[in-house]
Amino acid sequence: MMFKYFSLSKVYFLIQKLTKFINSIFFLVLIIGLTFALILSPPDYIQGDSVRIMYVHVPSAWIGLACFSFITFLSISNFIFKIKNFYYINKSLAPIGLLFTCLAIVTGSLWGQPTWGTWWAWDARLTSMLVLMLFYVFYILVFKLIKNESLIIKVSSIVAIVGSINLPIIKYSVEWWSTLHQPASIKITGSSAIHSSMLLPLMIMLFVFLLYAALIFLMKYKTEIIRIKKKNIKRL
Repeated sequence: MMFKYFSLSKVYFLIQKLTKFINSIFFLVLIIGLTFALILSPPDYIQGDSVRIMYVHVPSAWIGLACFSFITFLSISNFIFKIKNFYYINKSLAPIGLLFTCLAIVTGSLWGQPTWGTWWAWDARLTSMLVLMLFYVFYILVFKLIKNESLIIKVSSIVAIVGSINLPIIKYSVEWWSTLHQPASIKITGSSAIHSSMLLPLMIMLFVFLLYAALIFLMKYKTEIIRIKKKNIKRL
């Protein structure tokens, strides 16, 4: 069966390989990304150099959304296939999602002050991102406050599934309501409203942030595997 590939020994070996690979390229990619974002990328004709906050804000928001989407997917999959590794993956992934969601909110506030003239507004996009942050907090608290593992799986899955209702609200809030937040500048289908001189640095910085998120995740997941092995859990 395909599930044999989720055995701890195979996963641990893969983590070691991936961690070494990411460490070998991370700082090079980071230097390239910062060079494009801070030096080669032009200032915006209206926002000036404050637009450079975009290179942190946008990737952070994307990763925060992606992490919660992945957590929801694995929660549902664990209900169906009973693969406990998914539980440990989610446990390792949630703090990373919270970190990037908070970073998106903070950088959004820093970007909003010179752009909108205020640090915070109860805008639909901002408010729904704040709700996402709270769901991350609730999700992590489940692991902290509940000791029974089977109950943790059930309660955390419920929190993830209920929280996932907020994801399309975040995505389409700028289209459903009149908001301060600008509409999506990058579209998979159709033409994007962002120039290639800014799109390229944005994509490089997204890659940098993904590498960083992956590195944190692999270290946290490795810690979980070590903890499991110390309890002599040989098979999940």
